[in-house]
Amino acid sequence: MAEDVDARAQAPGRPEAIEFEDQIWALMPSAGEVIGTPTGTAMHHRLDCMYVRGTDTAALQRIPDPDRMTWRRLIDSAPSTDLEGRAAFARAADLVNGAGQPLTTTCSECVLRPAISVDGREARRWRTLDEALALFDRTTIATAVAAGQSELAQVREAFPLQSWDSLPLERYALGHDDFRGNFCHLIEFLTPNLGSISGGSSRKHIIYRRRSDQGWYFDKQFSDVGQAWAALRQGFQDAFTAAGEGRLADIDDIDVLRSGTLLVGKAVFSYFPDRLLPIYSRDHVRHFIERISGQAASRSLGPFAACARLRELTVEDARFAGWNPLEIGKFLYWWADPRPTRSIMKIAPGHNANQWQDCLRGGYICVGWDDVGDLSAFADEDEFREAFRTAYRDEYNGNQSKITQKATEVWRLTQLQADDLVVANQGISRILGVGTVTSAGYSWRPERPDMRHTVAVDWDTSYAQQLPEPEKAWGVVTVAKVPDRLWQVIRRNRAADHDAEPAEPAATPAPLLPTDPQFPRLAEALRRKGQAVLFGPPGTGKTYTSLRFALWWLAERVDLNVDPLADYGTEGFRTALATLTNHGHLTQLTFHPAYAYEDFIEGFRPVTAEGNTGVQGREDGLRLAMTDGVFTRVCRAAQQDPDHPYLVLIDEINRGDLPKIFGELITLIERDKRGITVTLPQSQRAFQVPPNVVLLGTMNTADRSIRLLDSALRRRFTFLEIMPDPTILDGSLVGQLDLGLLLRGLNQRLLRHLGRERQIGHSFFLSDGEPIDNEAEVAAVVYGEVLPLLQEYAYDDYNLLAALVGDTIIDLPTHHIRELDAAELVEALYTEFQVGTVDG
Repeated sequence: MAEDVDARAQAPGRPEAIEFEDQIWALMPSAGEVIGTPTGTAMHHRLDCMYVRGTDTAALQRIPDPDRMTWRRLIDSAPSTDLEGRAAFARAADLVNGAGQPLTTTCSECVLRPAISVDGREARRWRTLDEALALFDRTTIATAVAAGQSELAQVREAFPLQSWDSLPLERYALGHDDFRGNFCHLIEFLTPNLGSISGGSSRKHIIYRRRSDQGWYFDKQFSDVGQAWAALRQGFQDAFTAAGEGRLADIDDIDVLRSGTLLVGKAVFSYFPDRLLPIYSRDHVRHFIERISGQAASRSLGPFAACARLRELTVEDARFAGWNPLEIGKFLYWWADPRPTRSIMKIAPGHNANQWQDCLRGGYICVGWDDVGDLSAFADEDEFREAFRTAYRDEYNGNQSKITQKATEVWRLTQLQADDLVVANQGISRILGVGTVTSAGYSWRPERPDMRHTVAVDWDTSYAQQLPEPEKAWGVVTVAKVPDRLWQVIRRNRAADHDAEPAEPAATPAPLLPTDPQFPRLAEALRRKGQAVLFGPPGTGKTYTSLRFALWWLAERVDLNVDPLADYGTEGFRTALATLTNHGHLTQLTFHPAYAYEDFIEGFRPVTAEGNTGVQGREDGLRLAMTDGVFTRVCRAAQQDPDHPYLVLIDEINRGDLPKIFGELITLIERDKRGITVTLPQSQRAFQVPPNVVLLGTMNTADRSIRLLDSALRRRFTFLEIMPDPTILDGSLVGQLDLGLLLRGLNQRLLRHLGRERQIGHSFFLSDGEPIDNEAEVAAVVYGEVLPLLQEYAYDDYNLLAALVGDTIIDLPTHHIRELDAAELVEALYTEFQVGTVDG
């Protein structure tokens, strides 16, 4: 029986949306008991919570919660600021921890999670299935469902099941001249209402022809493409037979199909839509299984076994009686879309918006660069870039930085997914409208006279407005990311022009305030591993990202009333970090060669001896005493407050001697070793790393490669790479110098001469998060930061320096850097990186 209770306490119930004290919370329901830790004052619902996991279960207080409403009674007993009032309720209800202290708060991980940055979609994610079904209006998707039915008929008519016996490769594969309308093109690009498999490379098609050399890509276990196609065609036929006989899980055992589960899944749905739902990502399927059933999907489930399980759940659930699988798929994404954030791109509809009316009437956004042709014809981005380089080499005078910049803009169209947002602009100050990308996504429209690259969107012109400050970079870029601060302005100005926000249509996601896409990845890494490292070349924003993440992540989990979205570098941001630091939840360190075990864990340190003042005639007032290091103090504080997280940020983590600094912690920081007590060798005191302590480090790969780190330490951290992002600088002009092109050109040369890890980051050219904008600042950065770093990279090899930045700046005969004035330097950089051919 105890095992059954434990199993329930491990498994989450269905999250529910709760409004309390003017905030939306995600309730993780009780499994029939409330859990108290030995010393913490928060109630818990799950044994696998990061603040409970690792604690001896015999030391836990497990209090029956038969109606699963103890959490509600607690928060209703008194406001969150009145802990005494809550304590009185808890004592009366015998709601106490292992030390007999009252439980006065709810765990921010396994009971009530704050839901910051909430938009319409995020609010839906935390509603129960019953609540979501009550809100959902099936009529709003009737047109899309009908279109899906037509697309099913289109696939079966063009490729009847019986035709697969003799289907030629040319009727299947992408890449050859007559690819439009063949099976892979139809499934990926012409049937958007059957679910998306767009994005990524053509490898999901298993066999395709490369445009670059006209060779075939196929599994090299086969001797030639003919043999590979025969095996693949038979694999599809076996999959269709298994699906028709209700053996969907058996498709997981067909070896030749394993590298193309997205394509195979959509193909199977096209012929047998009653056997699975139009959801093909294994992660998405597992996510929906958990949301519907309240039970995590077994990791042993293969992709098609998981699809079968999800379909089984909806068939057995009477609430979906009479629903078409297409309806269920659209509802699930409306309710609990597993994608954490959406992209927001600004795209100019032609020069001075001369294509806007066509775009508005047609429900799309369009851009030029037609000479490269239909983007769906390319196997991957690399193949497209090569074709773009060939097509536009002369137009951009062979300038590789400019070619790369523009190729990146065009390829972004293929990366836009349903529900992403497009901001249509006119010039640098005018917003014409905001569009929500539809399932149709990218398409090549040959019927248009020009600007044939398009993305289908639903336009909302209520966002039309004049920006308070011009976006100067928009003057020279067609497609660009919309930064968070600008999206807040656009939303705020739209709201100001309307008495109230219009009610959200039931099946149309509301625009959101995006969070950094790095944050969910980092949060998951810390949850899974307990420690992570951000790594990359200098100036890529690793410290910037770690501090912003620390504020965002901790603000959700501690009750200190700090703004999780405070802008970096502002007084509000500094105040928020100071608050978290003063309360012990955030600790910032910087490792260096002299940093030691004694600083981090414990060691003998000089302290003032009692009674010795050091006055004349007395001995020196110092003595050696055993002293806790920084990390030990954090761990002891965390043990006393097990319900809240403690984050240690370690800047330049690779500059310290890590095996010596961490010592025996090399074992204790592992997730499954948290809470285990060991005896420290010097003080002989007991020590443990509690589960609510996490570590986040940063490291420059220019200083030291990951490969050179201690292997035992490397295994215990998750490593997340941050590389230079020149798109942040695209269109930022200082005179004629485009900072984005400068960074691209310089990094292309560094990559060629010194390797990937010796590039430089975009943050060199940012000030307070914005691109620098005058010649004096450029000169200060180049002479004071960039050139000294390049000298270090080149070991004072002035021939290499001249190859990197040009001989106008480097005087080769005298081996020194010329002292140009700011205007001369900017002109030299412009000439070197933007004028003429720079292939060499």
